[in-house]
Amino acid sequence: MTAHPELPPDVLAYYAQGREDGRLSDRDGAPADTRLELWRTQDVLRRTLPPPPARVLDVGGGSGVHSRWLRDDGYRTVLLDPVAPHVAQARAYGLTAEPGDARQLPVADASFDAVLLLGPLYHLPERADRLRALTEARRAVRPGGLVAAAAISRWAPLTDAMLQGHLYAPGRLDRTLEHVRTGHLPDGSMGFTTAWFHEPAALAEEFAEAGLPGAVTHGLEGPAWLIGDMRERLDDPAARATVLAALRAVETAPALLGASAHLLTTARAA
Repeated sequence: MTAHPELPPDVLAYYAQGREDGRLSDRDGAPADTRLELWRTQDVLRRTLPPPPARVLDVGGGSGVHSRWLRDDGYRTVLLDPVAPHVAQARAYGLTAEPGDARQLPVADASFDAVLLLGPLYHLPERADRLRALTEARRAVRPGGLVAAAAISRWAPLTDAMLQGHLYAPGRLDRTLEHVRTGHLPDGSMGFTTAWFHEPAALAEEFAEAGLPGAVTHGLEGPAWLIGDMRERLDDPAARATVLAALRAVETAPALLGASAHLLTTARAA
């Protein structure tokens, strides 16, 4: 029998703090970068998912941030997450939620219309593990169904450190450039936990190797997350619509993908 995969203890400990439940929010006054990430994820998925009431498997779905709006849109969602507090939080929101790891999904073949990996690839620094997660998603989705996976951009540590002002602390530039060079944050020393930062082109390559050719990678925030007055822009409905329309127009432009902190790659199963 194959051993059940385990996440590194620091990843489990990080998410056991329960802070992920409030990280993505569209409420007025929430941080501009997280609002933009949520709205753009919704924007891409609403254009690519099969119509409701399709069955959606939300793998690594945390406390159900995405499953909740998908449910409200009419989708039938099942959430899987390896962090016990996340499963409990999701159930408290009335979601169907069970323990589960992206690399060994406890579901039948071709049993969902779409499989979402909106977090697992962040924390799988070994390529073999990422391919295993994508292959499992391919197994679980029906022919013609959608697989979507989120990733953190290779250059996000550098641009985020610039934006937040952390880059100027002693030694921070050298550490940040090392993470950009390797793509790996091994110990959570920068306020996060074990993480992997993708080069944009590598996502489609990993999808193809997992049996999902023809993948398209979308930049979620584009250059907009670096604009100083973005919170005020997003608070204004007309300005928000302009920002979202502009980002949608250039979301797959190869030259701009690295400007996004987060990437969302989609492919249809053959």
